[in-house]
Parts: sequence; C-alpha cells; structure tokens
Amino acid sequence: MIALRNKEFRTVLIFTLITISIFSLIGFRTNKIFGILLLAQGVLLSVYFISLTLYRYNQIKKLSAYLKKIQQGEYSLDIRDNKEGELSILKSEIYKVTNMLSEYNEKLKNDKILLSEHMADISHQLKTPLTSMMVMVDLLKDENLPADKRKQFTSQIYAQLERIEWLVTSLLTISKLDADVIEMKQVRIKAGDLIQSAVEPVLIPMELKEIDLSVSGEDNIITCDPHWMREALLNILKNCIEHTMPGGKLKISVNDNPLYSEIVIEDTGVGISKEDLPYIFTRFYRGKNSSSDSVGIGLAMSRSIILRQGGDISVKSVEGQGSTFTVKLYKSVI
Repeated sequence: MIALRNKEFRTVLIFTLITISIFSLIGFRTNKIFGILLLAQGVLLSVYFISLTLYRYNQIKKLSAYLKKIQQGEYSLDIRDNKEGELSILKSEIYKVTNMLSEYNEKLKNDKILLSEHMADISHQLKTPLTSMMVMVDLLKDENLPADKRKQFTSQIYAQLERIEWLVTSLLTISKLDADVIEMKQVRIKAGDLIQSAVEPVLIPMELKEIDLSVSGEDNIITCDPHWMREALLNILKNCIEHTMPGGKLKISVNDNPLYSEIVIEDTGVGISKEDLPYIFTRFYRGKNSSSDSVGIGLAMSRSIILRQGGDISVKSVEGQGSTFTVKLYKSVI
C-alpha cells in the first residue's frame, strides 16, 4: 500500500491501533459490552481514517499526474472540482498557476517569433547598404576611375555609413526602451523651447523644400523628459517633412487642459492610405508612400518613447491632404 510508505501515516496508524487496543482492554475489564463498543468505535474510526487517507493519496496521485502533463506542455487540462476543502483549494491554485504558465509560455513563443522577424528585418536593412558599399569599393579599386566618379562613390559610401549608424543607434535605443532600462525624468519645460530643440535639426531640409512652418501655444508648460521627447518629436517631424511636397506647410500647436498636454503636428503631405494607417507605428513597416530610403523605425521609436512617459500618440490622415499626429502627455494616471 502506497500510504504505508509515508512515515507520518505509519506513525499515526500505529498510535491509533495501540490506543484502540489499550482502551478496548480497559473496557473489557470494566464491562464486556462497554469493551465491545469501544473496540467497534475504534475500528470504525480507523477504517474512516484509512479511507480518508487513501482518498487523499489518490487525489495527490492525480495531481502529480496532472503536473507531469503540464511539464509536457498540456496546459488545457482543468482539475477544478468547485468543492470546499484543502484539496479543492490546492487544485484551484494549481489551475491558476497553470494558466499563468500557459500565458507566459505563449508570450515567450510570440516574443521568439517577433524577435525572429525583427532579426530578419534588421538583416535586410543592413544587407542593402552593405551590398551597395561593397560594389562601390570594388569600383574604387580601379586606378583608371575618373575623379568625379571616385568622389561620387565616396560620397555615397559615406551616406550609407551614416544610414547604418543611425539604424544601429535607433535599434539600441528601442532595445533599451523595451528592456525598461531608460529612466524618464519628469521636467517642466516651456513648449517653445522643446519645439525649437526638435525643429532645429530639420531646418535645412525644410528650407530646401521651402516648407512653411508655423507654431502656436509656445508659452504652455509641458512636463516630460526633454531629451527623449525631443527625440520623439524629431522623428515625427522627419516623417512629415519626408512626405510633404516642396512648398508645403507644417503646423505645430500646443494645447493644455487639466488632464493632459497636447502637441499636434500637421502637414500638407501625401497622406497615409487607409490600409497603412493601422500599422504606421509598427516597427519596420513601410507604407506604399514611403521613400526608398525609409527604414520604418522612426515612428515606432517615437511611440515607444511617448508610451514610456505615460503618454499616447495617434494619427489621422487623408491621402492627398496630409496627416495629423497628436501627442498627449497625461498629467495623472487615468
């Protein structure tokens, strides 16, 4: 019998039998009928105790088999019996843990698939410029190559290296955001100063395309991490400028209310198609209106930065009329 292997069970059983024997002998010496009653009561209690113990061991055996199946990856089993008692509570708790393990395992599978897809995307993004540079380097080995061609190839190699550097830096930034190792500081800053720092790096591209910029609400105060919010806004602005035709307009407005601070960036560009709109913040996603140099990581990084500061970002767009990006920085958790 499996139960007899348990030392505690053996100890209690021996103690029970000894106790029954002693009290039965005392009972028989006092009165024969009284002794029989004591013996019968002891036997019944012993049978009940053994039956209950065997039932518990049987239930534990089933739990053990259930746990072995869980180890084999069968998370769909349900052992709850909706009864009262320690075993029923234990079954319910094991079932809860099983569900947690199932969800965690599913998340790990999804993360592996996502990581694999990202690695494939990164490989593709790096392979294209590297292949181009290898071809140009081979051409530069030609001693008879004209000076103007040599200068052109050198300039193109430098541009490709800059692109790779930006891609690697952006990927490292997103990895840090995903790992939650970047501490966002909450600082009160004037909206005009924040916007100016974000616009400054793109002033030359805007001037070359003759894009008219207008800013309103500069006196509002925004609470955020100035460094990272500048990075988020800069990526949005780059996207707007990239898709705005020469002579277009770019408008930035800052609004404030008791719930949140709002930064709205509007352009008069080519817009985003309805098919691309739901995926515009997805990493490495390139819509049909994207340029050939687009990587599809800037807006995804902006979204990660804004979410890490307890904010939100959304976009509305009509093809041929432009796009409107709305950034909300909440003043409290809602």
